[in-house]
Amino acid sequence: MNLRIALALGAAVPALLAMPGVAQDAKSADDALAEKVITNTNPASFQAYGFTPAPKLVNDKAVQGGKALRLPLTGTGDPWSMGVNVPLLKPVKAGDKLVVAFYARLNKSDAPTAKINAQIQLTTAPYTALFGKPFDVTPEWKLLQFSGKVDKDYAVGTIGAAFHLNTGKQVIDMGPVAVLDMGQ
Repeated sequence: MNLRIALALGAAVPALLAMPGVAQDAKSADDALAEKVITNTNPASFQAYGFTPAPKLVNDKAVQGGKALRLPLTGTGDPWSMGVNVPLLKPVKAGDKLVVAFYARLNKSDAPTAKINAQIQLTTAPYTALFGKPFDVTPEWKLLQFSGKVDKDYAVGTIGAAFHLNTGKQVIDMGPVAVLDMGQ
């Protein structure tokens, strides 16, 4: 994982630096933050669904990490009929605070913004959302984030970050996505 990507998702840095026992120098902060990231942040690893043909990975120097997943959406069907899942690579415990930070932009649309729904949810039916929120995505790359606490222990593979994107005929680019487990 690129630590610069994790640091760019800087919402967690102040909380980390305030934690007892975490050294105040940059290397220690990098190490502490890297340990909290529980996803693969690389857009090439994301699980896109509902797309024919499959979305393409594109180079884009304007986004952290220089890569994005280009997602052409039809706007027909439900918002969740086309989207992206980012699995968690580590288990989480009841009461853990998860911070989800991601880069997104509206690449092409007739509208000035696009609505997307981002959440932490079960990875199997009934795909229940634990927490999340809607976002407006604009043509500029933005770092967006939300957080919440998990209600019980979850094993690897049972929950993940989910992005429901099919809210209009448009093209959305997704950059790095990081889920950080901030613990209790």
